[in-house]
Amino acid sequence: MKLGIVGLPNVGKSTLFNALTGNAAESANYPFCTIDPNVGVVTVPDTRLDWLTELYQPKKHTPAVIEFVDIAGLVRGASKGEGLGNKFLENIRRTDAIVHVVRCFDDENIIHVEGGTDPLRDIEIVDLELIMADLEMTARRAEKARKAGKGGDKTALHEAELFEGLTAHLDAGKPARSFLADCGDDDRATLENADLLTTKPVIYACNLDEDGFSAGGNDYFRQVQALAEREGSQVLPVCARFEEEMLSLSPEDRELFMEELGMREGGLDRLIACSYSLLGLISFLTCGPDECRAWTIRKGTKAPKAAGKIHSDIERGFIRAEIVAFEDLKRCGTMAVAKEKGLLRSEGKDYVMQDGDVTYFRFNV
Repeated sequence: MKLGIVGLPNVGKSTLFNALTGNAAESANYPFCTIDPNVGVVTVPDTRLDWLTELYQPKKHTPAVIEFVDIAGLVRGASKGEGLGNKFLENIRRTDAIVHVVRCFDDENIIHVEGGTDPLRDIEIVDLELIMADLEMTARRAEKARKAGKGGDKTALHEAELFEGLTAHLDAGKPARSFLADCGDDDRATLENADLLTTKPVIYACNLDEDGFSAGGNDYFRQVQALAEREGSQVLPVCARFEEEMLSLSPEDRELFMEELGMREGGLDRLIACSYSLLGLISFLTCGPDECRAWTIRKGTKAPKAAGKIHSDIERGFIRAEIVAFEDLKRCGTMAVAKEKGLLRSEGKDYVMQDGDVTYFRFNV
């Protein structure tokens, strides 16, 4: 999973990226200090995998990972190449979801490119640049499909109508993801494969100052919260400065620091949970003396397709999946006891994988 961290310059984007990934991206009080996207890979915390590793003592422990890409601040006109726009729009295109960092605090010592704090205006600027970039693409797709349909090709003509409808929707300042909500499965699949920026799901990371975060939010945060609710996005309150401070602390001191702030989890753990929820992701687990590993799949994935995450040969030669729910295994203590109690199940090709399934695939190629 690859998440692109975007936002206007000087909203705390690179500070948050550094805190989340432990990388040293340049973070300074001027626009465009992040020119090339910085990339950080973090492991997904999973206590279930930790427990299996403790039980099996394998040669290898492999958690799921998330790749964060810190993309330089967008400005007005980015879709027309303003600032460093075109390059960064392309960087966003290669991500699965967007983490949009929004400044939700006042500080006269930190320059704001638009002159002052207004999170809804900032969101609108970034959204508009993404919409403008999509408009160019949908207009080209509509024209191409219309030409292909001149001979009466119904599929091409339908595609032309679909992209013309989306072009009108974008032209009204609305993102493609709200157009998709009213599409049938086939049309949705066509648009999702069109590589559009505004079909990507969004998490608004509201960067609060210390007082705002400690108070559980402020008026700026509540404005973004209301917007996210209207459009079906996720919203996450963070304090990039707190996250940065915690980076230098020992695990024990970090725990005390979080306790004082009333935080049960750090920003990274909360962002990962938010990402999994937004993208509809779950994890299944494999275990043994060689390796214990977490595999990320979409909710609703059937057993053979999940097997394909491990290797295409396992999907091709799938026979059955032997599965025990993690909680059942944990209660039993060992796989042998789970098997004795009849909790180890044999599932076929139509089985829909569940979060926390501890799985062994039988196959023959």
